[in-house]
Amino acid sequence: MSALALKGPYWVTVRQYRRTLWLAVATVGVSLGVIGGLRIWDAQTPDRYYEDGGHYAPDDNTAFELLRVGIEYAGVYLLLLPLLAGAFVAGPLVAREFESGTYRLSLTQSVSPAAWLRAKLLTTTAVALLATLALMGVHRIGWVRVGGVWNLNWADRGPYEANGIVLFAYVLAAIAVGALVGLVIRRTLVAMSVTGLVMGVVLLVLGALRWSFLPVKTVTGPAGPTLWTPENGLMMDGGLLTSSGARFDQSVCWDEVERIPGLDSMEDGGMKLFERCLAQRDVTGQYVDYHPHSHFWPTQLIEAGILLALAALAAFAAFRVLRARLP
Repeated sequence: MSALALKGPYWVTVRQYRRTLWLAVATVGVSLGVIGGLRIWDAQTPDRYYEDGGHYAPDDNTAFELLRVGIEYAGVYLLLLPLLAGAFVAGPLVAREFESGTYRLSLTQSVSPAAWLRAKLLTTTAVALLATLALMGVHRIGWVRVGGVWNLNWADRGPYEANGIVLFAYVLAAIAVGALVGLVIRRTLVAMSVTGLVMGVVLLVLGALRWSFLPVKTVTGPAGPTLWTPENGLMMDGGLLTSSGARFDQSVCWDEVERIPGLDSMEDGGMKLFERCLAQRDVTGQYVDYHPHSHFWPTQLIEAGILLALAALAAFAAFRVLRARLP
């Protein structure tokens, strides 16, 4: 057992931030209690079944609705984990040590600056990844019941991160960025704010770009009935096609309808004019661009690779800054 015990700066880091560690454990425990309790309550009300074997939760199943709302918010809250991890590393873990001068005490214990920072980052990384894994597991307990209902699609913000590997990469990137910012700024509150801002921008940018990593698939059909995306897909674009297969911007026909004086609504003949405009331009079909569910893991891997590269660069820069300031 003694071989497994933490020693040196690792023990100091755990001892110094034991309250934060217990807070993480308590958060996981409360989350498990809430989601597990709702699953047990939900199981008391049987589903209603269709003749084809499909089933759904009845309207009077309050537990199902609470579970759905809980998982919807839980997926969003999980996005805060990278921000919290990065802010903690940038502020209390690194910047405050320099702001208060307590880092000097550690360096007098025959510990090199690199070993001091490495111990802090490795300890924080281990705790953060374990807490993330535990909270994702709790989320999964609820997701297997309510996944696929309104606002809980596999590609939605929150469920996408909570059901893959990319959230781990965000946490790693946040820890590395936090360390770099803390070493550069050395002011607790400012370092926390800057790290939160940087990681918030990273979350927003990658969230906006992730569905551009892979080319979309396209499905076509005749004009008229609504064309749905197959393969539980994420719709990216849709519109009309001419008989030659060219895409047609239907706003052209809407503009013609709006230019007719005295035509205030579709009931006044607007729809007939719109359909006549489409016929004149030889519109015969429609299309939908989409990402199938099979794009989930390739997209996760590409996004995680970008984040891990960011984490490696930030960590390398952090140790270079440390070496320059504390040779």
